[in-house]
Amino acid sequence: MKVAIMGSGGVGGYFGARLAQGGEEVTFIARGEHLAAIRQHGLAVSSIEGDVTVEPIRATDDPAEAGIVDAVIVAVKAWQVREAAEAIRPMVGPRTLVLPLENGVEAAGVLAEVLGEAPVLDGLCGILAWREGPGRIRHAGVSPFVRLGTRHPEQGECARRLRDALDRAPGVSAEMPDDIQAAVWSKFLFICAMSGIGAITRAPIGVTRTLPETRSLTERLLAEIEAVARARGVALPEDAVTRALRFIDALPAESTASMQRDIMAGRPSELDAQNGAVVRLGREAGVPTPINEMIHAALLPQERAARGDDAPG
Repeated sequence: MKVAIMGSGGVGGYFGARLAQGGEEVTFIARGEHLAAIRQHGLAVSSIEGDVTVEPIRATDDPAEAGIVDAVIVAVKAWQVREAAEAIRPMVGPRTLVLPLENGVEAAGVLAEVLGEAPVLDGLCGILAWREGPGRIRHAGVSPFVRLGTRHPEQGECARRLRDALDRAPGVSAEMPDDIQAAVWSKFLFICAMSGIGAITRAPIGVTRTLPETRSLTERLLAEIEAVARARGVALPEDAVTRALRFIDALPAESTASMQRDIMAGRPSELDAQNGAVVRLGREAGVPTPINEMIHAALLPQERAARGDDAPG
């Protein structure tokens, strides 16, 4: 398949490198020093699933250079999705699929607003990866997986091709669950709770899951997110919170969420797409979310400052 990776950081860089390793024709959309390093030395992935360097490599900062592709994997930050959707238009043809792998639950809807419903899939991934330096990706801790689902029946054949390409790639497993919305919200359940508690405490998961006070806060976060999902008609498993806690407990003790790392570094983060989304969607559904509201409010001044919007009033 011809696949474009929109956002070649930890997530996009990893899955793109593995697809290329598996024999797919991959174009990486990147910019700045990351793009320069990729062009000069290839894209290097250090991973518990085995290291790989993709070289020679197709990489550009202009999506139009890639031409029409079979699939675009959108792996930018959640707050960059609308801009990314506009940028990838030149790569989207009549049979192209667009797969979002963001942490939130709203990316597919944003993509569909810009590109129309026809190309957009629902999707999620599980991975702990980050850009270690220009042209270098580090993966640790979680065996990477992708889950994808169609939004209308006409996507079925092409979606299965994309799933098979991902599943063939070394160091990746891919599935098409029967209920993709339940899968997306199940992932959102634990990543939003982990992000929120990590961002406000600045502590790794090994601390927050064992300290009674922060574990209790995590459980209350999970309960609020579950309540919002169910109010919106998402058929989460009955033991969804238990499963989320089990996943959190299995992570390496030093693990941190990407939103937490961005906030700690003073960068713009996915606060609005995670805890902020719980608050917003909870209000729409008439579900109180006091813990998420507190976390969102406490982090909002720093978030505004990171975005250059910290003027009083």
